This record gives sequence, structure tokens and C-alpha cells, in this order.
Amino acid sequence: MLKQSFIRLASTNVEYRPFAEVPALVETPEMPGNVTLLHPGEYNRTDAIDIKPGDAVKTGQKLALFPESGAYVVSPVTGTVAGIEPFAGDFGRKYAAVTIEVADEEDADDQFTELAAVPSLDIAKDFLGCVPGMPNLSVFGDSDRPIEILIVSGADPDLLVDTNKYVVTAKTADVEHGLHLLREITGVDRIVVALPSDIVQGIGSLKAEVFGVSPVYPSATPRLIANAVLGEPIPAGRTLTEAGVAMMSAEAVASIAKAFQTGRIPTMKTMTLIRKDGRKSLISVKIGTPVGRVLRDYGESLSEGDRLILGGPMTGSAIFSDTYPIQADTDAIMVQDSQEVSRVSDYPCINCGDCIRICPTRIQVSMLVRFLEAGQYEDAADLYDLYSCVDCGLCSFVCVSKIPIFQYIRLAKYELSRLQAAEAEETENV
Repeated sequence: MLKQSFIRLASTNVEYRPFAEVPALVETPEMPGNVTLLHPGEYNRTDAIDIKPGDAVKTGQKLALFPESGAYVVSPVTGTVAGIEPFAGDFGRKYAAVTIEVADEEDADDQFTELAAVPSLDIAKDFLGCVPGMPNLSVFGDSDRPIEILIVSGADPDLLVDTNKYVVTAKTADVEHGLHLLREITGVDRIVVALPSDIVQGIGSLKAEVFGVSPVYPSATPRLIANAVLGEPIPAGRTLTEAGVAMMSAEAVASIAKAFQTGRIPTMKTMTLIRKDGRKSLISVKIGTPVGRVLRDYGESLSEGDRLILGGPMTGSAIFSDTYPIQADTDAIMVQDSQEVSRVSDYPCINCGDCIRICPTRIQVSMLVRFLEAGQYEDAADLYDLYSCVDCGLCSFVCVSKIPIFQYIRLAKYELSRLQAAEAEETENV
């Protein structure tokens, strides 16, 4: 087989659903009793940290448990730190779960307020990395790897999710102001706003290059948007940053604008709630609110065997407990009825070829999955184009044998990145 050197696009018959009119945003009825923030980094109780249980915190206060790492979270509420404990995320991610008991009265922190009058990239990096949409601001300002194009996506990558489409439609002025600010503080000249093709004509002037995203799934995935904007595929295995491209959601852009405009760090997350019966609601939730509290507030019940998914039906991740907190990048909660939950199996591949036909990059998935099941990740990458995968999940969706192909792929990419990081560290230490 000839290894693919770049992504080749194909089309599918699965499409994103347009909405006939801009839906109303339903705000949460009241403040939660407590919130939990996932601070990046492995937590060891012997570590010297800046905050501890019993400490009072203010709304908008920056909390850095391990100052030397540069990682931080921002308190969305006023209250008292009730606990800090280790938290294990997907694929080896380590966090410190900081739980805050919410006070009756709000008291806003003024550290960012004093700096917001003169916007800069350093201030944005120091305070706005955890705003709704969770922008990755660390990619900007690196002279060794300059960003030449900023792509702002008003299209949601997964099916049934309307979060960023709503933001760019209902908060166009905030998005436009955010584009202006980002052009000033990052120095990036070319900014492209990627919009679903059905709303391009309905959006006013954004003073940026506008690109219409095809309604055919998975056209709104970040890598496929970047390929389409550039007019050529980014080579497999090369990151968007390495190609000089930064991606940011419309909600993140609007949040940055709101922060500098008001001097307050936004703490309310816009989300799509996908109910058991398939109905969708656009909701506004305080960051850190437990998923179970959100469901109760919006009248959605859970029964034995129901599945909770953060994200959409194609690429979302199931969570094991409704105590899991909403974070700044949680764009959707999906509740699946126990009778509708898709089952997976260990049945062998029957070589039907459906996964190959539907794959937008034409990977030989039926061969790839055999190496993934055997844990031969390096061979999967070298021989069967693992890195050409754009993480759309269509292969799992059509698999007759119900093999969890997408999860195998995610695991393989994680394991390979871990091995590469270990090799790089070993090389540095030589």
C-alpha cells in the first residue's frame, strides 16, 4: 500500500440540521449550591499550593494551584473552597478538582478589571484562557512558530449541536468586537470566520473574510475547515499550529470581547441540551455546575441505564456520573434513553467496506482497526494512515459489527503522543 501523504476528501449523506429561526436562550433559574473546576495538573496533597479548603474566593478570581506551571482556572462564583482532590480525565489527563461552596452574595474580584482598559495578548493569556469557549491563546506570540491565519468557527463540528451557530447569530456584535480585539492583540492579519452555509447571508458585516461551511457532515470539523480555507490539505501528522493556523470558536471570541468590554470575566456557558426525545434547547449555565443539577433545572430526568454524553452523538464522550461539572469547553449535554443506547461488541470485522466508503479521508479503516485492536499503534500510523483521521466517528456509526473504531483511534493517537513525548524527554536528558 502507498501511504497517504495528505488528506483526500470525500462526501457523505449525513448532514447538519439547519434551524429555521434563532432559538431562544433559556438561562438557568438559580445559582447552584456548589461548583467544581478542573484545574490542569496532577494534584498531590503534599504539593505547596496557593489555595486550600476554607479559603474565600471571589467571582472572577484567578486560581493557580501550581504557579510554576502557568495553569489556572477562574472562579465563576463567590464562595468558600470546600475541597481539592485528584481527578482523572480521559486518556491520562490529570486534574485537581476544586469544589467551591457558593455564597449568598456575590463579590467580584477586581484584578482583571484594573488591567482590562488596555487590552493585550499577555493580559488575555493571563486571565482569559478559561472563558466560555476556552480559547487556546498560548499558540499566539511564538516567533518560532508564527500564526498566519486565525479561523473563527461559528459552525459546530458535531451533529445536533447548535452552540456556536447560536452565538454567532445572536451575539454578532460581540463576535465582531472580538475579531477586532484579536487582530490588534495577536497581530494576525488574516482572520477567517467559518459559518454554516445556511446562515452566511443572514449575518451582518463581520469585517473579516467569511467562509461558508458545507452542510455535509463532517465538514465543520476543525481540520476539514482548515483544509477548505487553505485550499489544500494539511499533511497528515502535522498540527494546525505547525501549519500556521489557529482555530477558535465563535463563543470564545465573543467571551474575549465581553471580558475587555465590561472588565469582568464571563462565567456563563452557552450549551445545547439534547434531550432523550431528540428535542434541543439552547441553555446558559454557570461554569462548574454539576451535570445532574443542570438536568434537574431544565426538567430532564435520568433513569437506570440512560447514558450521559458531553458533546454530540458522533464524537461526544460518555461520563460515568451526573456529578461531572460543566467546563468552559462543554458545548453540549446529550441524554440517551437506555432503549436507544448504541451497543458495541467484540465481533470481528466482516469486511463489508462501509467504513471505507463513508470515511471522508478514504482511510482503509477495515485494515487500520485490526492493528488498533492488537495495540500495534506505530504500524497503524505508518501503514494505514492513522493520522489522516479527522476524528468524525463515521466509521463507528456505520460499522455492522459494532466495533468501537473511533475509540480505538482516539486511544491510539493518545498512546502515540505519550510515547513521542517520552522519547523527546529522553533525548533532551541525554
